[in-house]
Amino acid sequence: MQNPSATLLIIDDDDVVRASLAAYLEDSGFHVLQAASGPRGMALFESAPPDLILCDLRMPQMDGLELIRRVSESQPELPVIVVSGAGVMNDAVEALRLGAVDYLIKPLEDLAVLEHSVRRALERSHLRMENRLYREQLETANRELQASLHLLQEDQDAGRQVQMNMLPESPWVVDDFSFAHTIIPSLYLSGDFVDYLRVDEHRIAFYLADVSGHGASSAFVTVLLKFMTTRLLYEFRRHPVLPEFKPSEVLEHINRGLINCKLGKHVTMLGGIIDQHSNTLHYSIGGHLPMPVLFSAGEARYLEGRGLPVGLFADASYENFELALPDAFSLTLLSDGVFDLLPGDTLKDKEQLLPELVARSAGTLEGLSQALGLAGLEGMPDDIALLVLSRNLA
Repeated sequence: MQNPSATLLIIDDDDVVRASLAAYLEDSGFHVLQAASGPRGMALFESAPPDLILCDLRMPQMDGLELIRRVSESQPELPVIVVSGAGVMNDAVEALRLGAVDYLIKPLEDLAVLEHSVRRALERSHLRMENRLYREQLETANRELQASLHLLQEDQDAGRQVQMNMLPESPWVVDDFSFAHTIIPSLYLSGDFVDYLRVDEHRIAFYLADVSGHGASSAFVTVLLKFMTTRLLYEFRRHPVLPEFKPSEVLEHINRGLINCKLGKHVTMLGGIIDQHSNTLHYSIGGHLPMPVLFSAGEARYLEGRGLPVGLFADASYENFELALPDAFSLTLLSDGVFDLLPGDTLKDKEQLLPELVARSAGTLEGLSQALGLAGLEGMPDDIALLVLSRNLA
C-alpha cells in the first residue's frame, strides 16, 4: 500500500464539496491542499507539485479538461482523478484521453470509493516511477557493458584494465569477515573471475567463475557475468520485502542468460551467500572443480556438493547446500588451473594434496600463494584464480 502521507491537491469551485473531500482524506492520513479555481490550482501545482490531483470539470476561468491537459504536458506521470457532477460520456472519455486515471461522479455516496481510487492511483504511480528508475539503471548498465565490450575488442590493454576495474577490492573487510583474491591469467586477459558484495544488511554474496577457453572470448563472458549478476541484484532489491536470494537461483539465472546469448561458452561456478543472522553459508555448485576447502581448528576439508556446468544445458537445475559456519574459519575457492601447479600423477592425487596445502598455509591467501609459488608465475596453460573468505583467523 502506498504511503498515506502523500500530498493531494483538490481543485473544485464548490467550497462545500471541496471541504468535505479534504476533511475525509485528511482523516485518512493524507496531506491535502485546496484550490477554488483552475488558475489557483495550477499555481499550487507549479509551486509545489503534489503526488496526486483531484479536480472538477465544470469550473470558471479554466475548466478541468484544460487543467488536465496542462498537468499532463508538464508531468505526464502525475495521476489526476476527476470528481465531477457532469456525468456526460464525452467529458469522461476526453478526460481519460487527456491523462486522467479515474472518473468519479458526484455526489459520492461512499467516500471510501474515493479513498480507494486515490490509493490505487498512487500505487500505480509509485510502480511506474520504480519501473522508470529500474529501466534507467538497466540502460546505464547496458551502456557500461557495451563500452566494456568495445574496449575488449579494440584494445587488449584497455580490456585488461576493464577486467581489473570490475574485480572487487582485495582485501575487503565487512564486519568480522574478510575477503581476498588473486587472479593470474594464462594470456593477457583472464577467463577466471571472482566477485563479492553485500546483498543487504545481513547477507553477503560471493562467487568464483571459470569460463571455458582462454583469452578475449572468455574475458568477454566475465563482463557478461558481471552484468547479469548486477542486473539480478537490481531486480532483487526492487521487492519491498527482500526475498531469499538463493545461490541456486543465481546459477539458474546465469545458465539461462548464457544459453540465450548463444556464445558457445560455458562456465563452472561456485556461488555462496553468508547469512550473518543465522551464521550460515548457503552455496551452490555449477560443475566446478576443485570444491571449496573449509579450514577450521587446524584442519581442512572439501565441502560437499555437485552440479552441472552453467550455460550448457537449458533444463539444468541447481541445488542449495547449507553449512553452519565455525567461529573461526577460512573458505578457499580455486579455479582448476591450480591443478597444473600441484605434484601428482592423477587428478585424484592432486585433489588429495590441496586440503593439506590449505591447512599448512593456515587457511590464508598469502600462505597458499606462497605454497603454490604464485609469485612471478607466468606462462601457465590455464588461468588461476583464488578467493579466500575468512573470519577470526589468528
